[in-house]
Amino acid sequence: MPLALVWVVFVVLRQRGERTAQTQKEEAQAAGLTQPASLHPVIDPTTCIGCGACVRACPEGRILGLVNGKAELVEPANCIGHGACAQACPMDAISLVFGTAERGMDIPHVGPDFQTNVPGIYIAGELGGMGLIRNAIEQGRQALGEIAKHKAPAAPGAVDVVIVGAGPAGFAAGLGAMEKGLSYVVVEQETLGGTVSHFPRGKLVMTAPVTLPIYGKANFRETTKEALMEFWETVVADTGLQINFEERVTAIEPDGDGFEVTTTAGTHRGRAVLLTIGRRGTPRKLGVEGEEQSKVVYRLTDPEQYQGQSVLVVGGGDSAIEAATSIAELPQSDVTLSYRSAAFSRVKPKNRKKLEAAEADGSLKVILGSNVKKIDAAHVEIEQAGDMTRLSNDAVIVCAGGILPTAFLKSIGITVETKHGTA
Repeated sequence: MPLALVWVVFVVLRQRGERTAQTQKEEAQAAGLTQPASLHPVIDPTTCIGCGACVRACPEGRILGLVNGKAELVEPANCIGHGACAQACPMDAISLVFGTAERGMDIPHVGPDFQTNVPGIYIAGELGGMGLIRNAIEQGRQALGEIAKHKAPAAPGAVDVVIVGAGPAGFAAGLGAMEKGLSYVVVEQETLGGTVSHFPRGKLVMTAPVTLPIYGKANFRETTKEALMEFWETVVADTGLQINFEERVTAIEPDGDGFEVTTTAGTHRGRAVLLTIGRRGTPRKLGVEGEEQSKVVYRLTDPEQYQGQSVLVVGGGDSAIEAATSIAELPQSDVTLSYRSAAFSRVKPKNRKKLEAAEADGSLKVILGSNVKKIDAAHVEIEQAGDMTRLSNDAVIVCAGGILPTAFLKSIGITVETKHGTA
C-alpha cells in the first residue's frame, strides 16, 4: 500500500507537470517565441527516457519541460545557453547547437582550444556565441590557458598575448594572463564591462558563481548592472589589471611569428591575439533622413536623462521594451515604441507583462507594423499601413541589434560559418 500510494502521488505530479509544460509550449508558440537566441539544447526523443533531470538542472527555471513523456524546449526564446541540461542528462540525449533550420546564426570558426582557423588568433565569449556572463568569463579563462600552453617566447618588443575587449571574457583573460605570468595588453574601445556596461541603469543581470583567476570565487547570482560593474572595478583595482580604454582595433596582420595589432592609439605586437569583442559590432541603423542627429542613440544607459521628454524607441526585442518601459515609468515622459513587425517575438515574459501594463495605464504607446521614415529636430515621421504619423520628439533610441563584425573577421582571414541547428 505505501508503495502504491507513492506511485499514485508520482503519477499525479508528473501529469500536472506535463500539463504545465504543454501550456508553456502552446503559449510560446502563440506568441511567436519559438527561436532561441543563441546556444540551446536539441533533445533526441529516441534516446530521452523522460527522467526530467534536464528540467530540474536548468538554472533559468522551467525552460525545458516534459511533454508526452519526453523532454522538450518549451520556452525556446528564454533559453540563454547555460548548457546545464546537457550535463545533467544521464542518456546523452541532449546536444547543444547554434541556430535553427528557420533562423541561421553566424559563428566564427573556433576549435576546441578556442583557436580560429588562423593559427595564433583565438576567440572567446559573446563573439563565439557565448553571451551568458558566466560562460563568457569561463571561456576567457580557458582560452588564456590554451594560449599559455604554447611555450614559445614572444619576439622582442612583443607581448605574449594581445586581448581585444574588456567585457566578461576579456576581463577574465587579462587576469588569467597575470596569473600565468604572461606579458599582455588589453585594449577596449569603450569602458570596462563591454556590452554589460551599456545595460540600462538598474537592469537585473543573471549570472552564477564563477572563479576568477588571481581573485578567486565570485558568488553572484541575480544582481544589478551597477553592483556587477562595481565588483569588476574593485577586482581591477585589487589585482592591478591594466586595460587600455578608448582604444579601438582597426587591423590585425601577421608579423613574423606573431601579429601586429593596429589601434587608434598606435600598434601592439603579440605572439597571440585573443578576440573577446561583442557580437553586436556596429549598431544596426535605420538608414533614414535625420538619423545623424545627436538626439539619436543606439542604446539606453540612464532612463532618467529622458524624464519629461518625448521619446521614440525603435525595436521589438527585450532591450527595446526595457528601454521604453523604464522611461515610461518616469513622470511627464511621453514614450512611443515603434516596431516593424505585427507582433513582438523573442521577448521575455516579464518584459511582455511590463509592456502590457504600461500600455494599459497609458504611459506608453505602441505602434506595430510601423517604420520610421524621417527624423527632424522636433518631430519624427512614422509610416504604418500606408498612413503617415508625425509625432513631437526630443530623442530617438534605436534598439535594432547590431551587425556581426563579419567584414573585420574576414579581413583577418577568419572563417565565419552560418549554423542552422548544428554545434
